[in-house]
Amino acid sequence: MRHIHVVPGLRLRFAGRDETFDEGVEIGLLAAQLASGIVEFTMMLAAGTLDQARMLATNMGYRLHVASMNEGAVEVMFLTGSRRPKLQLVCNNLLARS
Repeated sequence: MRHIHVVPGLRLRFAGRDETFDEGVEIGLLAAQLASGIVEFTMMLAAGTLDQARMLATNMGYRLHVASMNEGAVEVMFLTGSRRPKLQLVCNNLLARS
């Protein structure tokens, strides 16, 4: 039995339930968050649900970033919108000499 993080500061445990049940609750909570249209949020998930969370997020227009991993749990950030391009400053030597 482990804690399921609902929102920051609120955790639940379901006595007598197995890991599959806990993972199902986590994915259900994630689906509700994704459906709400929040632009950016972070959730703690079991490492075993990461692939399913990634598929669900992608299909609902989100991308995810794993912020940290520890003891079978992952902290995942979910974001909407396109990623901004990574720009690089390029110096033109011909203009610099003038």
